[in-house]
Amino acid sequence: MQPGSTKSPFHITTVGNPSHPKILFLHGFLGSGSDWIPFAERLALDYCSLLIDLPGHGETGISAERDPETFFSDTVDAIADELNLKGYAPCCLAGYSMGGRIALALLLRYPRLFEKAVIVSASPGLSTEKERSDRKSGDEGIARKIERNFDGFIETWYDQPLFATLKTHPVFREIENRRKQSSPEALAASLRLLGTGCQPSFWEKLKDNQVPVRFFVGEKDVKFVEIGRQMVNLCPDSALEFFPGCGHTLHLENSEQFIDRTKEFFNTHQKS
Repeated sequence: MQPGSTKSPFHITTVGNPSHPKILFLHGFLGSGSDWIPFAERLALDYCSLLIDLPGHGETGISAERDPETFFSDTVDAIADELNLKGYAPCCLAGYSMGGRIALALLLRYPRLFEKAVIVSASPGLSTEKERSDRKSGDEGIARKIERNFDGFIETWYDQPLFATLKTHPVFREIENRRKQSSPEALAASLRLLGTGCQPSFWEKLKDNQVPVRFFVGEKDVKFVEIGRQMVNLCPDSALEFFPGCGHTLHLENSEQFIDRTKEFFNTHQKS
């Protein structure tokens, strides 16, 4: 990836009339830009959605040789370059989990590129070097599991408590099967380079936020409910919205509510 190069480092799908206001959607780990297509189609009357495949996902490649100390920031910079080069900014922004971490970094580093943002089930990173180091070690173990037994990893991944409500949802088997089509090597590299342990902490920068933002969390996603409460206390022009009965994947578990709340916020809350 070479931020600022003329050739895009990302595979991007657009849905909707290019003359409409833009929404940049960023997916979570194991996903791809295509995860957002059902949402983009529902929003197509009013918005043109930009669906990026993040590095190591979908059709966007990744090099395992990249520097894990800089790759997260390089990715954020490259997305900002893409928005500028294609004339997409200012636009709205929505990111889930890993994509939410990247979205929050974009928001805080490049506020003039965005009018409003929805951050779903995400955090500003880890506060201390010890936490980041421990997380890197844990993620390395997960990356090796991905490389050794990918199908087994997928099953174990979705056994985590934060996905308990998703596993009982009718859409789960479709999602699980789609995840198994991904490249294990690319996903392992992505985890080593874009994992939470590799990203800078943005906790201290929340106080400088300049863009209206909504933090969406599932009521049953206990860890991210607490993170959301901490973020909204530090972040100006923000609010925390709960999705009753939902876990980490609230946008999949209650897509109607997600679309309604996102549309209402993007349509009415103009940046000052």
